[in-house]
Amino acid sequence: MLSFLRRQLRTSPLFAFNLVFRDRWVARQAASLPRGARILDVGAGSCPYRPLFAHCDYRTQDFTGLQGEQLRHGGYGRIDYVCDAAEIPAPDASFDALLCTEVIEHLAEPARVIREFARLLRSGGRLMLTALLGSGIHQEPHHYYGGFTPWWFQRVLAEAGFDDIRVESNAGSFRFFSQEAIRFAATTIPFRRLPFAPSLLWWPFWLALLPVLCGLIPVAAALLDRYDREQRFTVGYHVTAIRRSD
Repeated sequence: MLSFLRRQLRTSPLFAFNLVFRDRWVARQAASLPRGARILDVGAGSCPYRPLFAHCDYRTQDFTGLQGEQLRHGGYGRIDYVCDAAEIPAPDASFDALLCTEVIEHLAEPARVIREFARLLRSGGRLMLTALLGSGIHQEPHHYYGGFTPWWFQRVLAEAGFDDIRVESNAGSFRFFSQEAIRFAATTIPFRRLPFAPSLLWWPFWLALLPVLCGLIPVAAALLDRYDREQRFTVGYHVTAIRRSD
């Protein structure tokens, strides 16, 4: 039962929408690339997207400085370029597409890295980028920014040499609220996260709130999210841009 619940928390769009929606978006992007396209996955980590790009010439980059428990699948995949993302040792216009998912908040100079992406892409090449707007500290000490707004993407990508910049939220504010409700339940587990005495007092309240925090709120959020027009509290963005000709 516990293993089933853990699996649902990791794979269900009700509970893990950020990861599930991102994976679906990357899968759509991958399917739209022609066979043989040269693609670089920057900050590839465990290389979870390698199978999606089996029809492409898929290469990877990472600085390989994280611990196994900080990576999605517990360790690094096969990395072709072990280096700083701002200085990737490949010639200009080496790639038809470039993928970078949930990485730029972990880079000290993200605008400089965006310029490196432009250098690596051929004219007309596609950048596929995802980044967070709201998140807690993670993969420390390599977490430098709290998030990026659509206006940041529009300005920095245009200045770096990109056109046709499209920024879409991965979900709305209600989904964001449901994520935080689940996080609250997970971070206040009695006898695990809290000292013994507070746990004794908190235990009955936590049990009473659990169906609301991890059941009612996520379901309500999933139903209401489509009505959020402003999306000011979205978890993050999916971005595509095309390298313009110099």
